[in-house]
Amino acid sequence: MDLAVVGLPLKHHWMQLPREVIVGEGVIERVAEISHRLGFTSSALIVTGSRTWDVAGKTVKAILEGDGLKVETLIVDSATLWDVRAVEEKIKTLKPQVVFGVGGGTKIDIAKLSSARQGVPFISVPTTASHDGIASPLSSIKGLEKPFSVMAQAPIAIIADTNIIKRASYRLIASGCGDVIAKFTAVKDWKLARDEKGEYYGEYAASLALMSAELVMQNAKLINPENEEGLRVLLEALISCGVAMSIAGSSRPCSGSEHLFSHALDLIKPNSSMHGERCGVGTIMMAYLHGADWKHIKETLEIIGAPTTAEGLGLTKDEVVKALCMASSIRPERYTILNKLNLSLEECEKVAKSTGVI
Repeated sequence: MDLAVVGLPLKHHWMQLPREVIVGEGVIERVAEISHRLGFTSSALIVTGSRTWDVAGKTVKAILEGDGLKVETLIVDSATLWDVRAVEEKIKTLKPQVVFGVGGGTKIDIAKLSSARQGVPFISVPTTASHDGIASPLSSIKGLEKPFSVMAQAPIAIIADTNIIKRASYRLIASGCGDVIAKFTAVKDWKLARDEKGEYYGEYAASLALMSAELVMQNAKLINPENEEGLRVLLEALISCGVAMSIAGSSRPCSGSEHLFSHALDLIKPNSSMHGERCGVGTIMMAYLHGADWKHIKETLEIIGAPTTAEGLGLTKDEVVKALCMASSIRPERYTILNKLNLSLEECEKVAKSTGVI
């Protein structure tokens, strides 16, 4: 039966997924091949930072130009709305076929959002593995009304060269692990919202996010600066998390109460720690609140070398307790275990102490 004929509304669920994903040693050398295969043969804009230009940006430019593309570069060293607008103006002027985001999370987020606003495809070339933004359709930009992500677009391709990524600080890799492990409590919060508020819940997207977290936890001992296999596990998990968000049409499978805790900390004490580090610590406490195995999560983060305490995040006890208490107000429309329990300041302190975070 045609539902439109009988007057019932048709619901459309839009999924935007990468067409090309390549991970491994030296894969940056295939950037022109992938660009060509996607039909980008005449022009490109590279958005990168002053450091990441030296790390990978100039290599991408040289390879693309060697293949006959006209390539322009824009260096950005922050992640604000002003940077997004500057890239948009460059896109309007140059009219490139594709925009490359070459760098860590901030450069990729800027390239992602500016290209989406201008209707130009985007290719992600990460130089770090610190969070799932390398593959997600969302961007986190400073200067927004709220400290969380906005929908942009999924990369049409992801080129993750492990030779480049493993040269970055190991702290970035450990942070990426924290962001992936956070999917355990994010999915629990999503299920809770389904059960108590009737919110849409996508089983496949949730399963993909959970599988990514489980793989990182199972391979925690492999994740270290010298192990190529461990880095590949992390990268594939981060990419899978990005795909899970694309399938869900939101950040729900990958961002729950632990991310709200991270956002709260970012307001209380900006730049004191990395996003994935804060999410990892948040996951310990949110797993405790959900009645899950928080000790296993904490032990895994310790094996990886990620922070598990307030001290490890460079925070005081009071800052952690305050963040835990205010986290549910960051996105009041996003129902999580924190909304259900509505913890007092004293209860928040008890949670942080019981889990050894303070």
